[in-house]
Amino acid sequence: MIPDLIQTFLTLDLFPILAAIFAALSCGLLGNFLVLRKQSLMGDAISHAVLPGLVGAFLITQSRSPGIMFAGAAISALITVVLVEVIKRLGKVEPGAAMGVVFSVLFALGVFMLENASARSVDLDADCVLHGNLQTLFWTTSPTEWNHFLSASIKDEVPRQLWTLLGTTLAVIIFITVFFKELRIASFDAGIATVQGINAGFMHMALMTFVAIAAVASFEAVGSILVIAMLICPAATARLLTDRLITQILVSAVIALLTAIGGYALASWMGVNAAGMMASTAGAILVVVMIGSPSHGIIAKARNQRKLGNLVALEDILGSLYRLAETDEHTTRDRLIATLGFTNRTTKAMDRALADNLVKLVGTHLQLTQSGLAHGAAIIRKHRQWEGYLVDEAGFSPDHVHDTAEKLEHLIDPDLPNQHTDPHGKPIPPK
Repeated sequence: MIPDLIQTFLTLDLFPILAAIFAALSCGLLGNFLVLRKQSLMGDAISHAVLPGLVGAFLITQSRSPGIMFAGAAISALITVVLVEVIKRLGKVEPGAAMGVVFSVLFALGVFMLENASARSVDLDADCVLHGNLQTLFWTTSPTEWNHFLSASIKDEVPRQLWTLLGTTLAVIIFITVFFKELRIASFDAGIATVQGINAGFMHMALMTFVAIAAVASFEAVGSILVIAMLICPAATARLLTDRLITQILVSAVIALLTAIGGYALASWMGVNAAGMMASTAGAILVVVMIGSPSHGIIAKARNQRKLGNLVALEDILGSLYRLAETDEHTTRDRLIATLGFTNRTTKAMDRALADNLVKLVGTHLQLTQSGLAHGAAIIRKHRQWEGYLVDEAGFSPDHVHDTAEKLEHLIDPDLPNQHTDPHGKPIPPK
């Protein structure tokens, strides 16, 4: 005997949650490659462009059979993918612009067809198009015994949308598993993929075909809002958490599951639309990760910028003192800070240089230690090599390179060979 609470869950919530999970997984996994290719808008384009396919299928067959409607939407989605590629290649336009043109035109065409008198019987409203029909996926037989799950009739009691989404999810997982290497290389660099014998164009069309199938399969159950959110948010969130593709795919799958289950739980608790709450949950998770990601988050970037600023201030102090040491000149702490800019960062950098034994006080004058001389020489070496590079290779005038080299000296060492003096005749310290 199934307890009443569990029976209520099985009857009302099991199928909607499973549908949401399958839709989130199928779209979220494919979304990783859309994000890498900078084609995240393709999900938006397909979600809008299926409307003329739905209406056209009804006009041709005069039937609203699920199979016919699905076929019409799938054909429309594939046409969208092809048109985007044609416009992008023949029109030489940016991919986002091509997608925007195609989906807006096809969506407008669908609205025009829908307004046609002969198409008014097509049952499409805002809830269907935007929010889907998760609330209609309940278990009509309301199982009372556990052995009911082993009965032969259970396959007929599961909603058609759930079987469609399950099959789509399995197909997506198999596709990504079998062609992972090809998808990875083609997504990062189509030219390298071609050199290695991978047909980048075919892989692109195969990926877009699966995106179209996943979007259409999810469209009826969860609506276009959740389809668009799932194609972008889990992958974009995972991208902020890792720089490895395989890890990104696994993390995006976990985020998709959290979004589906957590969003449905919140929707049930608050009494709001489930698909809309799932999309909102996906967006909320993305915002949290954007702020707190250890490597790419706003806080981490601010911390890294602060560290870089402190390092630049320290290197400016060491470089200035090295230049003074070359001419046997001396300066005081306050005079050097005033020269570099009397800021809190410069003051802290001076304190750090003294604490790390890079600089020492000899009376009232500052002097580089042996360690400080080595660090200062490395900074000046990079500065003067960059000046030589800007004059010899970039064609700058010698009296216009100092400010640019002062910024580049904090980056990488150009390590140019056979340079002993800079354009002003000053010696370049040895490496």
